[in-house]
Parts: sequence; structure tokens; C-alpha cells
Amino acid sequence: MAELRNSYDISFPEIEELIFLLKNVSDFDLSGYTRSSLKRRIQRIMNLEALDFVDLKNAVINIPGFQQFFIQEVTVNVTEMFRDPGFFNRLSSEILPYLQTFPRIKIWSAGCSTGEEVYSLAILLKENNLYDRSFIYGTDINSKVLDIAKKGIYPLKKFKEYSDNFNAYNSKESLSNYYTARYDAAIINHDLRKNILFSTHNLASDQVFNEFQLITCRNVLIYFDLKLQEKVINLFYESLALFGFLCLGTKETILRHPVMENFKVVDKEFNIYQKIK
Repeated sequence: MAELRNSYDISFPEIEELIFLLKNVSDFDLSGYTRSSLKRRIQRIMNLEALDFVDLKNAVINIPGFQQFFIQEVTVNVTEMFRDPGFFNRLSSEILPYLQTFPRIKIWSAGCSTGEEVYSLAILLKENNLYDRSFIYGTDINSKVLDIAKKGIYPLKKFKEYSDNFNAYNSKESLSNYYTARYDAAIINHDLRKNILFSTHNLASDQVFNEFQLITCRNVLIYFDLKLQEKVINLFYESLALFGFLCLGTKETILRHPVMENFKVVDKEFNIYQKIK
């Protein structure tokens, strides 16, 4: 019987029904997420848990803890340290010289998932003698991944790939300078965590909470439909200080959005923009 359930294919009308149900029982709104992305993620949950659609709805409503589990699984994003090394090269050469003119540097890493990019930014600032006057906010809708980010403890086996990324960005240093290996885990050094705050934030519904010189939100908008993308991009605009920088993923852009008239393109390859008005 479980094998039959594993082959169950959720339809797009059923996805709409599930979105409506979830919004009514939890106030969590998935309506701005692209349907193709939701279909893949919901299908994965159904296969893992051996659920058909009726079972899935029942679990969301009646099984303690399942609703939170479902939301966390649907919203989780993949991340890694120094992903796209060229992006960090560009930050170091083009953006940090400008940021160092500010007495205090506030950075927002939106949709930070398990925190690897936040710690990558911290290392970048440390190497450029800017960390002590910087503060990084790492936010995500998913409290489960934020718990991992707050601890700064990752499987050691991942650091082979992370070290390759880091070496492509900076061949003079070693990533091992910034963590302690203990058994099969890597623990981010405490001095890199002291100026970081991780907290929950919903890009779809929450408001501006500070003014930032740099906002990074890479490979999150691709999961949103155009209406939600525009709402989030406006949120970033309102959250940026004048002449602050917005960094998106390589498949994301603000060029087709009305707010673009308030930005200039700093780097088209890595989608880095500066707020000019």
C-alpha cells in the first residue's frame, strides 16, 4: 500500500487547495511561491512520509507537529560557504572599499537558511579589517534551519567543498583558520559569531526592521512568483540606506521591476545593484 502512495502525483488544483487550507489553519501563506517549486517540494514530503493527498491534509490539520514540519520542509533552501567564489571576489574588490567609508556597517542576509553565507560574509569582513564595526543579521522563515545557523556547527565532510570554494576566492589563506574541527564536526570560531544575529523573518509578510548598507538575498526569489518578487524587492529597497548595495542570485534580477529606476547596476554577472535614490 505504501508503494502505491509513494507514486501519488499531486495535481495543481490540489496544491491550491492545500495553500488555502494551510493559510486558514496556520496563517502561513504559500500563495506567492511558484507552483512548480511547491509541487516538487510537496511531492517529496508525500513520498518520504508515504502520504496521499487526503492523508496529507489530515496530517496538516490533526497530527501534532506535522504542520510545522511541513512548512519547514517546503521552505528550506540549499546553501554553502563561499558559493560562487567570483561573487565574493567582486564584493571584496568593488563593494567593501565603499562600505569601509561608513562608521558602522549593517548587513542583512535574507533567506540565510543554515547560515553558511552569513559566516562567509563574516570571514570576508574579517579579512578586510571591517568585522569589528560590522553587524550581520541573518534571517529566514524556517526556525529549524536557523537553529543550525545559531550553533555554527556543520558536518566536517562539507568543508572539503567549502574549502575549494574559499580557495577559488582567496588562495592565500586557509578556511581552516576560521573553524575548529572536532571529531566529525566543524565549529565556526566564536570571534566570527559575536557580531551576528539570526532571527525569523517572513519576506512575504514582515516589514522593514533596520537600515542596511548591504543586503544579500541569493537564490531565494527564484521560488517566488512575480507579484511576490516585486513585493520583496520593494522591501529591500526600503531597507537599504542611500548608496547601499543589493545582491541577488545569478538567476535573479531587478532589471524588469519598476524599482530599478532607483538603482544602478554595479555588476551584471552577479546581480549587484546600488541604491542611488
